[in-house]
Amino acid sequence: MTTTALDKLKNISPDVLPRHVGIIMDGNGRWAKQQHKPRTFGHKAGVESVRAAVRFAQQHGLQVLTLFAFSSENWKRPAQEVSVLMELFMLVLSQEVKRLNKNNVRLQVIGDTSRFSARLQKKINEAEKLTEQNDGLVLAVAANYGGKWDIIQSVNKVLEQTPNTEITEAEIEKNLSLSQFAPLDLIIRTGGDQRISNFLLWQAAYAEFYFTNELWPNFKEDSFAQAVLCFVNRQRRFGLTGDQIENAQKQ
Repeated sequence: MTTTALDKLKNISPDVLPRHVGIIMDGNGRWAKQQHKPRTFGHKAGVESVRAAVRFAQQHGLQVLTLFAFSSENWKRPAQEVSVLMELFMLVLSQEVKRLNKNNVRLQVIGDTSRFSARLQKKINEAEKLTEQNDGLVLAVAANYGGKWDIIQSVNKVLEQTPNTEITEAEIEKNLSLSQFAPLDLIIRTGGDQRISNFLLWQAAYAEFYFTNELWPNFKEDSFAQAVLCFVNRQRRFGLTGDQIENAQKQ
Protein backbone atom coordinates (compact mmCIF):
# COMPACT_ATOMS: atom_id res chain seq x y z
CA MET A 1 0.00 0.00 0.00
CA THR A 2 1.43 3.35 -1.07
CA THR A 3 1.93 5.94 1.66
CA THR A 4 0.80 9.36 0.47
CA ALA A 5 2.16 12.72 1.52
CA LEU A 6 -1.12 13.31 3.36
CA ASP A 7 -0.52 10.09 5.33
CA LYS A 8 3.00 11.18 6.25
CA LEU A 9 1.75 14.58 7.36
CA LYS A 10 -0.41 12.95 10.02
CA ASN A 11 2.78 12.10 11.92
CA ILE A 12 4.08 15.67 11.87
CA SER A 13 3.54 17.97 14.86
CA PRO A 14 1.20 20.88 13.99
CA ASP A 15 3.70 23.18 15.74
CA VAL A 16 6.19 22.93 12.86
CA LEU A 17 3.70 23.46 10.03
CA PRO A 18 3.71 26.79 8.18
CA ARG A 19 1.26 29.38 9.47
CA HIS A 20 1.07 31.41 6.26
CA VAL A 21 1.40 29.95 2.77
CA GLY A 22 1.30 31.88 -0.50
CA ILE A 23 0.63 30.12 -3.80
CA ILE A 24 1.41 31.30 -7.32
CA MET A 25 -1.21 29.35 -9.24
CA ASP A 26 0.52 28.84 -12.58
CA GLY A 27 -0.18 26.49 -15.48
CA ASN A 28 -3.90 26.88 -16.20
CA GLY A 29 -3.30 27.84 -19.83
CA ARG A 30 -0.83 25.04 -20.51
CA TRP A 31 -3.14 22.53 -18.86
CA ALA A 32 -5.96 23.64 -21.15
CA LYS A 33 -3.67 23.35 -24.18
CA GLN A 34 -2.91 19.76 -23.21
CA GLN A 35 -6.67 19.12 -23.25
CA HIS A 36 -6.95 20.86 -26.66
CA LYS A 37 -9.14 23.51 -25.03
CA PRO A 38 -8.91 27.34 -24.92
CA ARG A 39 -6.84 28.89 -22.11
CA THR A 40 -9.98 30.07 -20.36
CA PHE A 41 -10.99 26.42 -19.88
CA GLY A 42 -7.90 25.99 -17.73
CA HIS A 43 -8.77 28.95 -15.53
CA LYS A 44 -12.18 27.44 -14.84
CA ALA A 45 -10.61 24.05 -14.07
CA GLY A 46 -8.23 25.75 -11.64
CA VAL A 47 -11.13 26.76 -9.39
CA GLU A 48 -11.39 23.20 -8.06
CA SER A 49 -7.72 23.34 -7.08
CA VAL A 50 -8.48 26.54 -5.16
CA ARG A 51 -11.19 24.66 -3.27
CA ALA A 52 -8.74 21.82 -2.56
CA ALA A 53 -6.11 24.26 -1.26
CA VAL A 54 -8.62 25.92 1.05
CA ARG A 55 -9.76 22.53 2.37
CA PHE A 56 -6.16 21.51 3.04
CA ALA A 57 -5.38 24.80 4.77
CA GLN A 58 -8.40 24.45 7.05
CA GLN A 59 -7.79 20.80 7.86
CA HIS A 60 -4.15 21.43 8.81
CA GLY A 61 -4.62 24.58 10.86
CA LEU A 62 -2.98 27.15 8.59
CA GLN A 63 -3.69 30.70 9.67
CA VAL A 64 -3.40 32.40 6.27
CA LEU A 65 -3.54 31.17 2.67
CA THR A 66 -2.68 33.81 0.07
CA LEU A 67 -3.47 33.02 -3.56
CA PHE A 68 -2.02 35.00 -6.48
CA ALA A 69 -5.10 35.25 -8.68
CA PHE A 70 -4.33 38.19 -10.98
CA SER A 71 -1.15 40.25 -11.11
CA SER A 72 -0.87 43.89 -12.10
CA GLU A 73 1.00 42.66 -15.19
CA ASN A 74 -1.80 40.30 -16.28
CA TRP A 75 -3.69 43.18 -17.92
CA LYS A 76 -1.25 42.71 -20.82
CA ARG A 77 -2.86 39.36 -21.67
CA PRO A 78 -5.36 39.07 -24.55
CA ALA A 79 -8.47 41.15 -23.84
CA GLN A 80 -10.79 38.15 -24.15
CA GLU A 81 -8.83 36.18 -21.56
CA VAL A 82 -8.82 39.14 -19.14
CA SER A 83 -12.57 39.55 -19.62
CA VAL A 84 -13.18 35.87 -18.86
CA LEU A 85 -10.94 36.07 -15.78
CA MET A 86 -12.94 39.04 -14.47
CA GLU A 87 -16.24 37.22 -15.04
CA LEU A 88 -14.82 34.09 -13.41
CA PHE A 89 -13.74 36.16 -10.41
CA MET A 90 -17.30 37.51 -10.15
CA LEU A 91 -18.78 34.03 -10.45
CA VAL A 92 -16.46 32.47 -7.88
CA LEU A 93 -17.12 35.28 -5.41
CA SER A 94 -20.87 34.81 -5.85
CA GLN A 95 -20.77 31.02 -5.55
CA GLU A 96 -18.08 30.51 -2.93
CA VAL A 97 -18.51 33.30 -0.38
CA LYS A 98 -21.44 31.67 1.42
CA ARG A 99 -19.47 28.43 1.68
CA LEU A 100 -16.44 30.30 3.01
CA ASN A 101 -18.60 32.09 5.55
CA LYS A 102 -20.23 28.83 6.66
CA ASN A 103 -16.76 27.37 7.22
CA ASN A 104 -15.57 30.35 9.29
CA VAL A 105 -13.14 31.56 6.57
CA ARG A 106 -12.36 35.26 6.37
CA LEU A 107 -11.91 36.55 2.83
CA GLN A 108 -9.46 39.39 2.21
CA VAL A 109 -8.74 40.76 -1.29
CA ILE A 110 -5.39 42.54 -1.60
CA GLY A 111 -4.25 44.68 -4.51
CA ASP A 112 -5.34 47.80 -6.36
CA THR A 113 -9.01 46.93 -6.82
CA SER A 114 -9.82 50.43 -8.13
CA ARG A 115 -9.11 49.26 -11.67
CA PHE A 116 -11.87 46.66 -11.53
CA SER A 117 -15.42 47.39 -12.67
CA ALA A 118 -17.80 48.98 -10.16
CA ARG A 119 -19.79 45.75 -10.21
CA LEU A 120 -16.76 43.64 -9.26
CA GLN A 121 -15.63 46.13 -6.59
CA LYS A 122 -19.09 45.95 -5.04
CA LYS A 123 -18.99 42.15 -5.04
CA ILE A 124 -15.56 42.17 -3.37
CA ASN A 125 -16.73 44.59 -0.68
CA GLU A 126 -19.84 42.50 0.01
CA ALA A 127 -17.82 39.29 0.29
CA GLU A 128 -15.28 40.84 2.65
CA LYS A 129 -18.05 42.38 4.76
CA LEU A 130 -19.90 39.07 5.05
CA THR A 131 -16.83 37.21 6.33
CA GLU A 132 -15.00 39.91 8.29
CA GLN A 133 -16.01 38.56 11.73
CA ASN A 134 -14.84 35.02 10.99
CA ASP A 135 -11.83 33.94 13.04
CA GLY A 136 -10.75 30.80 11.19
CA LEU A 137 -8.55 30.61 8.11
CA VAL A 138 -7.80 33.91 6.36
CA LEU A 139 -8.08 33.44 2.60
CA ALA A 140 -6.25 36.34 0.99
CA VAL A 141 -6.76 36.70 -2.75
CA ALA A 142 -4.16 38.86 -4.52
CA ALA A 143 -5.98 40.53 -7.42
CA ASN A 144 -4.43 43.30 -9.53
CA TYR A 145 -1.61 42.88 -7.05
CA GLY A 146 2.11 43.43 -7.39
CA GLY A 147 4.80 43.33 -4.74
CA LYS A 148 6.32 46.59 -5.99
CA TRP A 149 2.90 48.28 -5.81
CA ASP A 150 2.50 46.99 -2.25
CA ILE A 151 5.78 48.56 -1.12
CA ILE A 152 5.08 51.85 -2.91
CA GLN A 153 1.57 52.19 -1.47
CA SER A 154 2.97 51.47 1.99
CA VAL A 155 5.64 54.18 1.66
CA ASN A 156 3.01 56.64 0.45
CA LYS A 157 0.86 55.86 3.49
CA VAL A 158 3.80 56.51 5.80
CA LEU A 159 4.51 59.86 4.11
CA GLU A 160 0.84 60.82 4.27
CA GLN A 161 0.52 59.93 7.95
CA THR A 162 3.81 61.48 9.12
CA PRO A 163 5.34 63.61 6.32
CA ASN A 164 8.54 64.51 8.17
CA THR A 165 9.34 61.12 9.65
CA GLU A 166 12.24 58.88 8.76
CA ILE A 167 10.94 55.91 6.80
CA THR A 168 11.92 52.73 8.61
CA GLU A 169 11.44 49.04 7.89
CA ALA A 170 8.94 48.87 10.73
CA GLU A 171 6.85 51.71 9.30
CA ILE A 172 6.78 50.16 5.84
CA GLU A 173 5.98 46.72 7.20
CA LYS A 174 2.97 47.81 9.23
CA ASN A 175 1.39 49.46 6.16
CA LEU A 176 1.86 46.53 3.78
CA SER A 177 -0.95 44.25 2.68
CA LEU A 178 -1.41 41.39 5.17
CA SER A 179 0.65 43.15 7.87
CA GLN A 180 -1.95 42.22 10.49
CA PHE A 181 -1.55 38.50 9.83
CA ALA A 182 1.13 35.86 10.46
CA PRO A 183 4.37 36.37 8.49
CA LEU A 184 4.74 34.50 5.21
CA ASP A 185 6.43 31.13 5.78
CA LEU A 186 6.20 29.34 2.44
CA ILE A 187 5.66 30.25 -1.21
CA ILE A 188 4.54 27.50 -3.58
CA ARG A 189 4.68 27.96 -7.33
CA THR A 190 3.11 25.44 -9.66
CA GLY A 191 3.75 25.10 -13.40
CA GLY A 192 7.52 24.65 -13.46
CA ASP A 193 8.79 28.25 -13.51
CA GLN A 194 11.17 29.19 -10.71
CA ARG A 195 10.49 32.85 -10.03
CA ILE A 196 8.05 34.80 -7.85
CA SER A 197 6.75 37.21 -10.50
CA ASN A 198 6.32 40.27 -8.28
CA PHE A 199 4.37 38.33 -5.61
CA LEU A 200 4.70 39.43 -1.95
CA LEU A 201 8.24 40.73 -2.51
CA TRP A 202 8.73 42.25 0.93
CA GLN A 203 6.92 39.46 2.75
CA ALA A 204 9.02 36.82 0.98
CA ALA A 205 12.30 38.01 2.51
CA TYR A 206 12.67 34.92 4.71
CA ALA A 207 9.98 32.66 3.27
CA GLU A 208 10.86 29.20 2.01
CA PHE A 209 10.24 28.44 -1.68
CA TYR A 210 8.78 25.31 -3.22
CA PHE A 211 8.60 24.91 -6.99
CA THR A 212 6.76 22.09 -8.71
CA ASN A 213 6.25 21.18 -12.37
CA GLU A 214 2.67 20.21 -11.60
CA LEU A 215 0.17 22.45 -13.41
CA TRP A 216 -2.29 24.25 -11.16
CA PRO A 217 -5.46 22.31 -12.16
CA ASN A 218 -3.63 19.10 -11.12
CA PHE A 219 -2.52 20.50 -7.74
CA LYS A 220 -4.72 18.94 -5.06
CA GLU A 221 -4.46 18.12 -1.33
CA ASP A 222 -1.65 15.55 -1.64
CA SER A 223 0.38 17.98 -3.75
CA PHE A 224 -0.03 20.61 -1.02
CA ALA A 225 1.04 18.03 1.57
CA GLN A 226 4.24 17.32 -0.39
CA ALA A 227 5.13 21.02 -0.32
CA VAL A 228 4.49 21.23 3.42
CA LEU A 229 6.58 18.11 4.10
CA CYS A 230 9.44 19.73 2.19
CA PHE A 231 9.01 22.86 4.32
CA VAL A 232 9.12 21.06 7.67
CA ASN A 233 12.33 19.26 6.70
CA ARG A 234 14.20 22.52 6.14
CA GLN A 235 16.16 24.43 8.75
CA ARG A 236 15.08 28.07 8.83
CA ARG A 237 18.03 30.14 10.06
CA PHE A 238 16.94 33.80 9.61
CA GLY A 239 20.57 34.92 9.28
CA LEU A 240 21.93 32.71 12.07
CA THR A 241 24.19 29.68 11.67
CA GLY A 242 22.92 26.13 11.75
CA ASP A 243 24.81 25.53 15.02
CA GLN A 244 23.08 28.50 16.66
CA ILE A 245 19.68 27.16 15.68
CA GLU A 246 20.48 23.66 16.92
CA ASN A 247 21.85 24.95 20.24
CA ALA A 248 18.76 27.08 20.78
CA GLN A 249 16.53 24.08 20.15
CA LYS A 250 18.40 22.07 22.80
CA GLN A 251 17.81 24.69 25.49
